[in-house]
Amino acid sequence: MSLKPVVIGRIGGVHGVYGWVRIRSFTVPVDNVLDYTPWELRFPDGTSRGEVTPTDGRKYGGGCLARFAGYADRDAAFGLVGADILVGRDRLPPAGEGEYYWEDLIGCRVITRGGIDFGCVNKMMETGANDVLVVRGERERLVPFVFGEVVLAVDLEDRMIRVDWDAEF
Repeated sequence: MSLKPVVIGRIGGVHGVYGWVRIRSFTVPVDNVLDYTPWELRFPDGTSRGEVTPTDGRKYGGGCLARFAGYADRDAAFGLVGADILVGRDRLPPAGEGEYYWEDLIGCRVITRGGIDFGCVNKMMETGANDVLVVRGERERLVPFVFGEVVLAVDLEDRMIRVDWDAEF
């Protein structure tokens, strides 16, 4: 795996009895997750499976299904549930103008137009309407990532996001 891996999905559960797992894809479109193999599987406890390649995969509902050699039944596949799916950043296309990988936004300081420091982006959330910055500072704030309306500027080099957001929210 190359440097700076990016999380592109998560194994959410098992599907059926033949070792299939449900993939919650963070790619657009959702089945692009299947194009970036091999994957590194990283578990919540920090352990890793190293590089794995699905033997089969397909779009299913709002996500995808995949299965792997050595995981022929439901019980074996259950051991993969909860793993993040990572790929090397160099294997992903560059973000377009005004687009950002979540991974790049995490850790950026969030400063209001008036100079109030909200803290740093701890994680991102997808809500359906728009992405949301989860900012941790003196308290946790949820700031919609609506470029031009709420998010005024993103400076990845200086690790700063300037926002027009009420400090009381």
